Amino acid sequence: MGQLFNACDYLLDRRLATGDGDRVALAGAQGDITYAGLHDRVCRTAAGLRAAGLQPEQRVLLLMADSPAFVVTYLAAMRIGAVPVPASTMLRPDGVAELLRDSRARFLAVTGEFAATAARAAAQAPELAGLLTAAAVSGTAPGDEGAGIAGGAIPAGLAVHALADLARSAPDESVYGTSADSPAFWLYTSGTTGTPKGAMHRHGAIEVVCEAYGARVLGIRPGDRCLSAAKAFFAYGLGNSVLFPLSAGAASVLCAPPARPDLVAEAVAAHGPTLFFAGPTFFAAMLRAGLPAGALRGVRLAASAGEALPASLYARWTGHFGVDIIDGIGMTEMLHIFLSNAPGQVRPGTTGRAVPGYELKLVDEDTGLAAGDDAPATLFVRGASAATGYWSRYDASRQVFQGEWLRTGDTYVRDADGYYTCLGRTGDMIKASGIWVSPMEVEERLAAHPAVSQAVVIAAPDADGLEKPVAYVILAPGQVAGQTVTEDELIEHCRAYLPSFKRPRKVVFTDAYPATATGKVRRVDLRALAATVLL
Repeated sequence: MGQLFNACDYLLDRRLATGDGDRVALAGAQGDITYAGLHDRVCRTAAGLRAAGLQPEQRVLLLMADSPAFVVTYLAAMRIGAVPVPASTMLRPDGVAELLRDSRARFLAVTGEFAATAARAAAQAPELAGLLTAAAVSGTAPGDEGAGIAGGAIPAGLAVHALADLARSAPDESVYGTSADSPAFWLYTSGTTGTPKGAMHRHGAIEVVCEAYGARVLGIRPGDRCLSAAKAFFAYGLGNSVLFPLSAGAASVLCAPPARPDLVAEAVAAHGPTLFFAGPTFFAAMLRAGLPAGALRGVRLAASAGEALPASLYARWTGHFGVDIIDGIGMTEMLHIFLSNAPGQVRPGTTGRAVPGYELKLVDEDTGLAAGDDAPATLFVRGASAATGYWSRYDASRQVFQGEWLRTGDTYVRDADGYYTCLGRTGDMIKASGIWVSPMEVEERLAAHPAVSQAVVIAAPDADGLEKPVAYVILAPGQVAGQTVTEDELIEHCRAYLPSFKRPRKVVFTDAYPATATGKVRRVDLRALAATVLL
């Protein structure tokens, strides 16, 4: 094993060693928690997790709202050498069960909002040994994180541990002997291939992104307060709400409910964030919400990621709120942003230049040769924050992790000054609201409707220039669009089974698809046809 390094020690113990114990680490509706208080809760919870039977390198899935309970569980698990796996709180029970089985998680940590989902998922995960429960965090009193799992029938024989009880254990300040290369945490992504895969990250990757993007692009400092519309189960949100602020002695403003413009404005007024993180879809929603120009007073900088930020949206948002946005792009597989504009050096419509510490190249995948300036090609990235691969996905790992380089699946063009501009996806995957969407998954759901014969889902730009799913549907014999089946009916059919970001924003009825000589659907032609359907 190499030199000892544990990410929890880097993020937390290091702050106490530099005298930041009395500084606020976590803020929000549940009250302020100092670095000393957070350290105490993490050490006590770590001891409780050991006593509950969680062992080094065993996985614990986190189905949790952004809250102190999430941060404490994430850090405590890494502290004892276990592997926390934040999961999307938008998943249905079957989706959570799939991740439990795939990761072979021994414990499932859950806040009360997701109790019923957790209970139904746990019944489908035979290797699960126990539940770690915290009360719902919306509207609870500070520190009130009991064993609330009401609303879910716990499978017989499954141990239930209240996180509040674990946090009353005698504190154990010991840190498991991990190295920078030891497994730290996983993040699931559909990535460029459509099926959920666990990207396995090292302890050392956390230091890399904090010292690269956090310190050298954001310029985060102890006086900052971070507010993120993107939730912490995303790689983007995890960096914004946990990794970056803790690495610098700053504060994280945690908001449990799904982000809404009015809630962001309330959090700004109540907690005074100086850094605000979101994606283009949310920035557009803030403009539509009619928030006053002073709604972000005190915010010194906004950051965007997840999908390309159109120049027109940048101009409207910054012109209204008076806060600059630095647009960037990252991947779950790279943990955070590796290509970004920088404060004072923004070129609207571009994704900026390589973040210090990362190397980029454009490759013409038809020839395998490097592309020159102004030539569209697939973006590859190299950097020390790359995941070690996908858990139990050999073929998918080889497609994406190619030696020291990682294939992003995005088509970019680079100008002579080193600024990169996104031209879209290299393949068929869709990125809606900053989240990967597999067209096949939506197509299968549409095809399950008895009135549908065939469905093809592609990306189309909305009025803000952001990509959203659009479905082209061929109806079954005897079905008549607008009479026996409607567009709204098919959209609701998808809404009942899929998270909202995956549902088609529009259904276009058609009699046939453009096809190649071999009969394959020409999705590129459909994308061209769909260029104005959402405008």
